[in-house]
Amino acid sequence: MRKVVLYTLTSLDGAVEDPRRYFPDSTPTVASPPAFDGVMADLEAELIGRQDAVLLGRRTFDEWSEYWPTSEEQPFADFINNVRKYVVTSAPLTNAWGSAEAVTGPVTDIVNDLKARPGGDIGVHGSIALAQSLLSAGLVDELQLAVGPVLDPVGRRLFERVDDLRRLELRRVTSTPGGTVWLVYRLP
Repeated sequence: MRKVVLYTLTSLDGAVEDPRRYFPDSTPTVASPPAFDGVMADLEAELIGRQDAVLLGRRTFDEWSEYWPTSEEQPFADFINNVRKYVVTSAPLTNAWGSAEAVTGPVTDIVNDLKARPGGDIGVHGSIALAQSLLSAGLVDELQLAVGPVLDPVGRRLFERVDDLRRLELRRVTSTPGGTVWLVYRLP
């Protein structure tokens, strides 16, 4: 069965609002993705290489459908522009972007339907509110966090909606030359 893999860029204290703030050589005022060192780029390429579908929230879809089609930030631009995208929304999509499809209904039903289909991993990128809902509903199988070497008092936290103690199984830790720690957890 396919896995739902939540991947996010975060500060050490869990801020996920503006990932450009968390990584060296990134400028928070410039509309671009954060700067990755070579190890981070390799880890991200490995991650997206196993995914053939992505779940996005509506706001992330609207923002990303304006940015990524003209981006040269590789390998993510080619991936996100070409991967099958399922946008969790109650309204029709207004932007055309590759193979994007609006999906409606309870998130549990959407995820169970996608997991029952053949294919690779299902990625969740960005989409903070959707990611929080998936975590809360116990629908995430794997959590991959690129933790930047900063404390950031600004913005939403990925885990601010967690109501119960959850034990995670650490599968892998990789430190990068820029001071980032890439953590991979399995969620039982």
